[in-house]
Amino acid sequence: MTSSPQPPTTPTDPHGHTGHEHESHGPAAGAPHGHSHSHGHGPAAPVSKHLRKVIAAVLIPFAAAVFIGMVVLWPGGAPAHERTGVGFDRQTQQGLVVALAKVDCKSVNASQVPPTGDTSTPEGREAQAAQTGECKKATVEVTTGPEKGRAFFEIVQPGAPRQLEKGQKVVVAYAPDAPRDLQYSVIDVNRKLPLAVLAGIFAVAVVVVGRMRGVFALVALVVSFGILMLFILPAILQGSNPLLVAVIGASAIMLIALYMCHGLTARTSVAVLGTLVSLLLIGVLGSVFIDWAFLTGNTDDNTGLIHGLYPSIDMSGLLLAGVIIGSLGVLDDVTVTQTSAVWELHQADPKMGPRALYGAAIRIGRDHIASVVNTLVLAYAGAALPLLLLFSIANSSMGSVANSEMVAEEIVRTLVGSIGLVASVPVTTALATLVVSADRPGSPVADGAPRPVRGGRGRRRKR
Repeated sequence: MTSSPQPPTTPTDPHGHTGHEHESHGPAAGAPHGHSHSHGHGPAAPVSKHLRKVIAAVLIPFAAAVFIGMVVLWPGGAPAHERTGVGFDRQTQQGLVVALAKVDCKSVNASQVPPTGDTSTPEGREAQAAQTGECKKATVEVTTGPEKGRAFFEIVQPGAPRQLEKGQKVVVAYAPDAPRDLQYSVIDVNRKLPLAVLAGIFAVAVVVVGRMRGVFALVALVVSFGILMLFILPAILQGSNPLLVAVIGASAIMLIALYMCHGLTARTSVAVLGTLVSLLLIGVLGSVFIDWAFLTGNTDDNTGLIHGLYPSIDMSGLLLAGVIIGSLGVLDDVTVTQTSAVWELHQADPKMGPRALYGAAIRIGRDHIASVVNTLVLAYAGAALPLLLLFSIANSSMGSVANSEMVAEEIVRTLVGSIGLVASVPVTTALATLVVSADRPGSPVADGAPRPVRGGRGRRRKR
């Protein structure tokens, strides 16, 4: 019974060959099975010329506003400041461990704390180990900068979390105001090579599996990172409102990423509208609850250093900006998936009414919500795992843990982002249902050609 209406769709397809020749034979022969292999790679959106004008009337002013906002707020680069020599705000060079020798810790005065005699405390055990243990004396050569070739010594205690090996590449800090023998010190290991290899494996996997769609996704990722590094971060450092910068920057990332990966179609436009509505909801909820919970956004050494260097930065606004940007990636996935589900259901059964179409799509969305919310919560919990372990060691109650500002920030971040994700499903589904259901047989087509016969409207290509 399902195959009988298919043959009449073939004569109505000539216009659909434009820009999609490699799929023109699938729908005619295989019915709905030819449409389910990607979010935006199926047939063009079955919308009328009037509906496309309505979508454009909403999105074009929005895109123009985002562009104007970026031009107005575009920074000239991060403002200069005098280095403090603390944390990340240090002068660094690259180094190489050229020699490693074992020495007695006591002979090199490695202990900074005199032995307490009480080995029941961590301080006492560390002091005793530093006095009696065997340390390593590393000879490190500076390999970059004006003093390239200069060597210095680094003492590594037996209990140190970072142990050095001969031939290991390291990052060294330079303190020009310190005595000459103490100007250089090892602060980290050089991990550029393994990170670069891992990034290369990721890029190859995306391209091999996604092909051209994967290439576009990688380009969109580079553009998104560029907007973050060249616009969002410097604009915030210059003193612009973090919330405004985050909204404009996230909107620019959303427009570029979605249209580049999924094409300039009505389907993608509906996903953009759903993402925009959800971002606005996240912004409003985040602003309300960050203020209500008196979250300052200044909870660790890094945020304290930022506030010390740039006192004009609104740290609570920076927290809210992080919530918005952090939610954007998952939102894109949810809205694109829901929009694609509505389109595929409509093309599988064009006679399905708006209520039935919405109900079928929202059932798909409920499954997506369950997995996405769980993923988001576990991602934040994993990032805060060391902090949660500290509270567990201290035998703190759940209420005390949740009330601390560091954990409360993560709770607000998680719940606000999750509410936005949950809301994006019915919002995007309703928008997509309205668009595809409004294009009934009486709608004018874009090019003035005869209307397609029943069952074939979803396969016409309208310019």
